[in-house]
Amino acid sequence: MAATSHPLATATALSVLKDGGNAVDAAIAASATLCVVEPHMTGIGGDCFVILAEPDGSVHGLNGSGRAPAAADAAWYRDNGYETMPQTGVHAITAPGAVDAWARLAERFGTLGFDRLFADAIHYADEGFAVHARVARDWAMHGEALRKDEGASRHCLIGGHAPAAGTRFRFQALARTLEAIARGGARAFYEGEIAAEMAATVRAGGGFLTEADLAAVEADWVTPISVRYGGHDVLEIPPNGQGITALILLRLMEARGVGRFERGSAARHHMEIEAARLAYSVRDHLVADPSSMTRTPEELLSDSFIEQLAAQMLEDRRNPSIRIPPMPGSDTVYLTVVDRDRRAVSFINSIYSAFGSKVVTPKSGIALQNRGGCFTLEQGHANELRGGRKPMHTIIPAMALKDGKAAVSFGVMGGDYQPMGHAHVLSNLVDHGMDAQEAIDDARLFWGDDGVLDAEIGISADVRAQLTAMGHQVRNAASPHGGGQMIVIDHANGFLVGASDPRKDGCALGW
Repeated sequence: MAATSHPLATATALSVLKDGGNAVDAAIAASATLCVVEPHMTGIGGDCFVILAEPDGSVHGLNGSGRAPAAADAAWYRDNGYETMPQTGVHAITAPGAVDAWARLAERFGTLGFDRLFADAIHYADEGFAVHARVARDWAMHGEALRKDEGASRHCLIGGHAPAAGTRFRFQALARTLEAIARGGARAFYEGEIAAEMAATVRAGGGFLTEADLAAVEADWVTPISVRYGGHDVLEIPPNGQGITALILLRLMEARGVGRFERGSAARHHMEIEAARLAYSVRDHLVADPSSMTRTPEELLSDSFIEQLAAQMLEDRRNPSIRIPPMPGSDTVYLTVVDRDRRAVSFINSIYSAFGSKVVTPKSGIALQNRGGCFTLEQGHANELRGGRKPMHTIIPAMALKDGKAAVSFGVMGGDYQPMGHAHVLSNLVDHGMDAQEAIDDARLFWGDDGVLDAEIGISADVRAQLTAMGHQVRNAASPHGGGQMIVIDHANGFLVGASDPRKDGCALGW
């Protein structure tokens, strides 16, 4: 079974599985297709994180996030008038880690080469694909920004405009780039002509990325971190990723018994939001490249620390003393695949904001991510921009084990919403008895940059009124919160149960 945010990517995954590939092969192939058909959300110029559960019960984590250019330094930004990190342009670009992550994952656990895994992506890039409804809606919001960049205007627009839904769109330059990687492997991306163009494009705009920065990219195998919730061991990638935020949130929900509240009640939403505000505050103060963090994950998940945080959660009203810095939005794709051997892959790939930095290489058609926008310029902060550091990272895959076996492979997109989404969706499953699709469909609530809660339409007027009486500000959400994919593994009956979020264009399919 495969669940992705686009039907063509799900079809790609299934075709690889039917050809004898395993879940790792299928996930990489699906991600490559998504890099073509959801170009605003993901790309080979971005990063990738993976949790893999093998049939023998072993679990592996892969952190494919790139680093800041070696020459980058927060002092330069401060000296040149920046008060915060830019979110677009060459000064927001970090080295792309995804392709190296794909290569390391495929070499260690895959069975097929990039030539087979990229076949669909190259075909759609060459021959064109139909722009789907959600993709078209998002693409249209960024036409003006894309027109300002030579490569973006050339490769991401038609006659200076974003394509409408149903339009056939081609990325032929990207097809040639994917072919080069399929022939030469990851080094064809990080060294040679393609790398030289990426570095030259950034340097031409005054940025710091060099060919040496690209040649040095190396994804890291990591041990996932976990907490116990609802009879499951919930796994996340450790920092620099924000997965620890979801685990802190779940621990707070457990400490305060949030699962006892009625599924759609104001009390449940209130307590989840209060737990999230605390967890995100910890994230924004402490989560960074592990080499610069002042607290370990073990300390942040310890009983004593969770008890101190939980004491700040008030059941009857919003606690105004909790402060959370503003959070930028982002775009991401998440997918999950489980094969016949019950190998489960939880996989996420992103260029961060829509079309990343809005800088696209003119010849090779690579949209370069703006992940550097996640750094801070605050002097002495653990997440302060420094050459060679990894930024605090929003993309997070998740997996839940039961009795030592993979039970739920899932993820929720939406940038900063992701930890909240992981906790809410898992609680739907284990606390409220929802099936996989119900758990993902359920109405969501999260705050915007101004702290006001954006409520999806499924949250009733009565619940909103109760939340307002508790001290929250609530308004209609202008857009859905993220999207999600899930596969539940029913070991007892031998079935896979898939779910795909209607907030995106995707689907879950299996056989």
